[in-house]
Amino acid sequence: QVTAKTAFLFILPQYNVSVPAVDGELVQYHYGLKDLVTILFYIFIAIILHAVVQEYALDKINRRLHLSKVKHSKFNESGQLVAFHLTSVIWCLYVVVTEGYIANPRSLWENYPHVYLPFQVKFFYLCQLAYWLHALPELYFQKVRKEEIPRQLRCIALYLAHITGAYLLNLTRLGLILLLLQYLAELFFHMARLVYFTDENNEKLFNVWAVVFVVTRLFTLTLYILVIGFGLPRVENQALEPERGNFFSFLFNNILFRMSVLLLVCLFQASVMWRFIHFQLRRWREYWNEQSSRKRATAGTKQQAKPLKRDWGYHENGVVKAENGTSPRTKKLKSP
Repeated sequence: QVTAKTAFLFILPQYNVSVPAVDGELVQYHYGLKDLVTILFYIFIAIILHAVVQEYALDKINRRLHLSKVKHSKFNESGQLVAFHLTSVIWCLYVVVTEGYIANPRSLWENYPHVYLPFQVKFFYLCQLAYWLHALPELYFQKVRKEEIPRQLRCIALYLAHITGAYLLNLTRLGLILLLLQYLAELFFHMARLVYFTDENNEKLFNVWAVVFVVTRLFTLTLYILVIGFGLPRVENQALEPERGNFFSFLFNNILFRMSVLLLVCLFQASVMWRFIHFQLRRWREYWNEQSSRKRATAGTKQQAKPLKRDWGYHENGVVKAENGTSPRTKKLKSP
């Protein structure tokens, strides 16, 4: 039994409590330091799954494609993220639908703080933290190039900050919806990269990703305005109570603080959209330059292949001769 209790500490979420409900008692969870042990266990699980996907899927495809070292690294990165994002999108969508967060948007801020979590919500957050923490040692295991490490570290840090902040500040419901939107856009981007590496002339999926990216950015901005601008200021309990998980709802009652937060959110989303527009313009410019160079090359080839028209004769050894091999010039008769 001692071994079983220790195993449960690693495998199952901790800090379960019985909460009164209409149908009786409902078992829910809150967070604590023991969550670090569970996250550590699932970090090792994520490393094993990463190796399985790499060995039995990506390496076999790479042997057939014969990619360069740079493309090989990007193909592995996108392949791993497609597997992760596809799983996370399906899982996250299932959670938000079954918990009723999409059907009832008011549940995103009603009864804040959301200290007690259903099992599937807490387990989802623990697995997400484990995955992004496992990505740090994977930078060494995958032998990522030095110039790629800063970009990947920024990406990992942003995801960890978002997930940890939503988990510790009891904004898990809002964090789930935002993760679902972000993962959906990332899924299409990395799928488009995989298709592009297999066929460089096929960029149609990048256009689909561009549409999905813009739509998800608009939904993300709308959700921030809805929750921060209208939802949290209407929460009944506006007192600062860290022991009960209420950290900053009282701040959103101050219109100056609320508008400052919304301004920062809008500026961040605007910077993301600007980078996206800059990327699209550069991609279109490269595409049109490539098309124009192809047209010029095709036109030059046709011009060189065009036969030269001659009115008479042909050249042989620098001498003009007629069709029958005789010179077209009239020969002078020698005087007898």
